[in-house]
Amino acid sequence: MLASIAYPNIDPVLVSIGPVAIRWYGLSYVAGFVVAGLVFRSLARRWKVGLTDDDLLDIVLWAVVGLVIGARLGYVVFYGAGAYWDDPASIIAFWDGGMSFHGGLIGILITGWLVARAKGVPALRLFDLGAVGAPLGIFFGRIANFINGELWGRVSDVPWAMVFPRAPGDLPRHPSQLYEALLEGLVIFVVLWVLARRKRGDGLLIGTLLVLYSVFRTFIEFFREPDVQLGFIAGPFTMGQLLTLPMIFAGGWLVMRAIRQERFASGIRDAQTDPEGTEDQDADALRTETSDPTHPA
Repeated sequence: MLASIAYPNIDPVLVSIGPVAIRWYGLSYVAGFVVAGLVFRSLARRWKVGLTDDDLLDIVLWAVVGLVIGARLGYVVFYGAGAYWDDPASIIAFWDGGMSFHGGLIGILITGWLVARAKGVPALRLFDLGAVGAPLGIFFGRIANFINGELWGRVSDVPWAMVFPRAPGDLPRHPSQLYEALLEGLVIFVVLWVLARRKRGDGLLIGTLLVLYSVFRTFIEFFREPDVQLGFIAGPFTMGQLLTLPMIFAGGWLVMRAIRQERFASGIRDAQTDPEGTEDQDADALRTETSDPTHPA
């Protein structure tokens, strides 16, 4: 057997009270939305977006609806392999697991666009506000995946490989959930938080999130075991990588659009200040010429 370190084997249920069980997975969603909501509120005030606390609460609640519904339906469509059509009632069985990041992203963008229209805020500006805290939600979600012993990595002989109890073969594997928590969660959050220190062109932050997530997810998928019901989709590529591909193009377009927007705004400011500066320079030159005794009259 290959060398490995011990998997912590944490109970997925944090606490049980009679028939009610509080699971780490559900708690990760709550923690993600709370922290992301606080980041959203902080940035909205810093950027002077003009949203009240009631507006922020509405936005967070609709984000929850869009994310949960989108993530579940995304899993059914992208990863269900037709199994849910035989038992449609199981589609709403959220407690059995099965959530898709890409479906959740689609759901939250749809509800975000609708809320932005209702609140009179540009949709891309609203998406930028939400993008900064989103990686923290990803971080908590991937930690919960690790605690649940799911979405494990491929067989490996790296020193930090672990044997996941639910994985087949009793072989050490990459703890790919932790790779995702680090790169897709903490690293992206730090980058976005630094960029968000000042207001940027609308779409820059959500575009950066899409690009960085796409790069990291594509990379980590080479260490993560493909979903057993799907396997590899196209050669060595997985469903997660194929779904991520459009994101990098959309994110890149948004980043370039935002940069052009910033440059255009900067050009307008320069054009507004240049005439005064030019007049002052001309006046100084005239005074110099008239005061110079060697200058011919």
